[in-house]
Amino acid sequence: MSYNDVVLLLGSNINNPCKNIEIALEKIENNIGLILIKSDLILTKPVEFDSINNFCNIAIKLKTHFSPIRLLSELKNIEIEMGRLKDSSYFDTYQDRIIDIDIILYNNIKFISKGLIVPHHKNLYEREFAKEIIRFVK
Repeated sequence: MSYNDVVLLLGSNINNPCKNIEIALEKIENNIGLILIKSDLILTKPVEFDSINNFCNIAIKLKTHFSPIRLLSELKNIEIEMGRLKDSSYFDTYQDRIIDIDIILYNNIKFISKGLIVPHHKNLYEREFAKEIIRFVK
């Protein structure tokens, strides 16, 4: 079985955000693959929407045998298990969230489908906080 190197970015800004990240990391390790590297947790202000709730963010690198689509499905399942029933695409805007898990890089491939685009352009090239912590796990 072959394994894939993946970089994920996790964020949470409600209901004890740093604890939410900790729970999500445990679920990722139990259900998806081995976490190889973690950035430090950082606190950031919301980007592209207004909220009084700051985010707790972390970037991780992991090994998984899942395909990009299967990985996305498993990550969405974790978000749902943790209480995020609808993502930003449903609301057509960003909102506070208990957990958000984005696939940033998947090996060195470009992957485009209806629900997933890798590399994740905004987090790699536009959002300063994301660029900062992702560079520690690439």
